[in-house]
Amino acid sequence: MAELHVTSPSNPRLKGVIALRRRRIREEQGLTVVDGFEELSLALDAGVVPQSVLHCPELMLAPSDQGALVERARDLGATTIRLSRPAFERVAYREGPDGFLAVVPVAGVGLDDLELPADPLVLVCEGVEKPGNLGAVLRTADAAGVSAVVAADPATDWGNPNVVRSSKGTVFSVPVASATTEEVLGWLRRNGIPLIATTPAAETVHTAVDYRGAVALAVGTEKEGLTPLVLEASERLVRIPMVGRVNSLNAATAAAVVVYEAVRQRSG
Repeated sequence: MAELHVTSPSNPRLKGVIALRRRRIREEQGLTVVDGFEELSLALDAGVVPQSVLHCPELMLAPSDQGALVERARDLGATTIRLSRPAFERVAYREGPDGFLAVVPVAGVGLDDLELPADPLVLVCEGVEKPGNLGAVLRTADAAGVSAVVAADPATDWGNPNVVRSSKGTVFSVPVASATTEEVLGWLRRNGIPLIATTPAAETVHTAVDYRGAVALAVGTEKEGLTPLVLEASERLVRIPMVGRVNSLNAATAAAVVVYEAVRQRSG
């Protein structure tokens, strides 16, 4: 298929891409956008097949090298569209774009479709509102080898472009799912995965419990923390030591602290 060329920022082809900034449209179409060379590279490495790739050689830092990514996407069956700089800056989601934007399927599967190893390490994020926090959680999960990240009663969606961007594309490399808190707790019970919840009110320090074997770690929002439903369903409650004036960390930081304690124990 011949590559398309678009020079006008008002071209009708761009309207559908811009519409994916809205959650309702993403959920209706099952599509989102990946904005950036590194993010798109990781998505392709994770097996994502783009519907289309929009690129602007004027904005590429290394056009000869990065052009290979366009060819790779085209070989997978993606439609590739070359844009003028004004047209690309119209459709780009972030400031200072690097010339790559792709329309891809939204990440995520149903809870029962998650494929877990024998002794999974699962991270449950309840009620996380900020896409940047959820993206940062995914980067930690990818680096630490977490088996799956589950969003319980999320205030944002996996397809939010800010989640994709802040995760550096790891939303496509880490198995993810979302459901209600009740559904997540039921799924954990059915799969025999004990839950350990983080809360400043706990007496036990997070380093004093055993994370070996199948285990799920739960973190909540900085403002509200975890709901009573999660706390009551947990086998253990743990706290991260705090010696300053604040009594809690944001979800991404709390997740990183507890996840890496689990990794330390499990690798030992």
